Amino acid sequence: MKARITVTLKNGVLDPQGRAIAHALHSLGFGNVEDVRQGKLIEVKLKAADEAKARTELDAMCRQLLANPVIENYEVEFVGG
Repeated sequence: MKARITVTLKNGVLDPQGRAIAHALHSLGFGNVEDVRQGKLIEVKLKAADEAKARTELDAMCRQLLANPVIENYEVEFVGG
């Protein structure tokens, strides 16, 4: 079973990397860019047959290591494989 975890900053949390990306895009001539928020994508392959148990385990992984729940949101999606 394969899962894709998307981690993004919560609304209201400053995103200096996103600002730097937006500035660089403007410098390259992409003037229509209003804002950029950056995040991370993590793929995890699990030895699990039960999706509910896998989701519980992935939530624990996110809360303990993969995301900072104080400033970040995360979303778990199961994908083929």
